Amino acid sequence: MKKCITWLMVVSCLMIGQGCGYRLAGGGFIHNDVTRVSVAIFENKSTESRAGVSFTNELIREITAKTDTVVVDAGNATRKISGTIQSITFSTLSRSSSEEITERQVNAKVDVVLIGVGGKILWSVKNFSASESYTVSSSTVDDEANKREAVDLIAERVAERLVSQMTNDF
Repeated sequence: MKKCITWLMVVSCLMIGQGCGYRLAGGGFIHNDVTRVSVAIFENKSTESRAGVSFTNELIREITAKTDTVVVDAGNATRKISGTIQSITFSTLSRSSSEEITERQVNAKVDVVLIGVGGKILWSVKNFSASESYTVSSSTVDDEANKREAVDLIAERVAERLVSQMTNDF
């Protein structure tokens, strides 16, 4: 009998929870009434090839996944997001000896602007930064792969934070 009452309480709680109106955060438009936006490939002032495409793709993915704003090509949008990767720098985090680096940190700084009708700036941020560490490999191929993965993680993190700020209008 005690098991039956416990089971009924669990089922009741689940049923009540279904209709409580709780929902996950997200959705809405990236800025006020921006329902459609184009995203230009980020200008890349760094020495890291592919970084502009990586940051652009992550931002498009994040807008598509987390908002109701539709990403369209430039001809079908009155609002545009453009970005510039100002820098991607590397610094040593740890060494196993005075000559051998074992871990590096990648730092990226980007500027992003959301432009509305008539070129009006609706939202912008300058020197938006993120960092990630990676393990240095003695193999050049593996080291480049580790570095690329760190840059891609930064692009993902930057996109998440940018969309969050745009939707919250900070």
